[in-house]
Amino acid sequence: MKRTFLGATILALGLSLALGGQASASDAPSGAPTAADLAAVSTVVTSDATTQRLANAVFPGAAKADTAIAARTAKADPRTPVAVYQPTAAFIAGAPGAPAELAYVAVPATLGNGNAATLWSQREGSGWSVFNVASGDIEKRLGGRTGKGYLLSEPQAGAWYAVDGDTVTVLDGSSVAKTGEKMTLAAYRQALQSRYGDKLPGSTYDRTGAAGGYGAPPAGDTSVPWWPYAIGAVFLAAAGAAVTLRLRRQ
Repeated sequence: MKRTFLGATILALGLSLALGGQASASDAPSGAPTAADLAAVSTVVTSDATTQRLANAVFPGAAKADTAIAARTAKADPRTPVAVYQPTAAFIAGAPGAPAELAYVAVPATLGNGNAATLWSQREGSGWSVFNVASGDIEKRLGGRTGKGYLLSEPQAGAWYAVDGDTVTVLDGSSVAKTGEKMTLAAYRQALQSRYGDKLPGSTYDRTGAAGGYGAPPAGDTSVPWWPYAIGAVFLAAAGAAVTLRLRRQ
């Protein structure tokens, strides 16, 4: 699924890598937002600054609404936040510990012209901030299908999964299995290893400097999904690396 992003700079997740051992079904994802975190997210997504950002934002090809109409239409709905997780480099390598960590908290929203959007929030210091506005509401739609599990995004492949204990269910976009099919956590890790195992920190791919991803998208081109360019940041980068994505700020 191709999405439009109206973000600016996104810091890479710091991933530590320890070889040996395996992630188990009992390992919960790391970084899960607390009730206090979600309250902070609610505050930032409903702030005047964020509402104004939604009122002014326009995805490529869409019409801009009248200023007065946009002011009345633009809003976020913090009642249904969705925590989105991504696999860790350690999990892909077969190391012990959490199989996934928090990437962002998604909150459904409406732009000033009525288009559906999603606000992405990350921890910033002791608080939270909105760092991206994405088109559509896929997180809300898929988040409601995770049951007692959590929503896992594999951004390089544009795939989404529900993870509940040792069971991984395909929700959308997977090349590993059809939507609705299930696999064990170990089988999913093996699939990740086949795709990314030779690109982990310490690999030849990493040592030659290629682990930063596939370069930056064209400046100002918000129609290009940024996830493929951030593969090094999400799965493969050494701890503390950062990726600056040149996307149009709205």
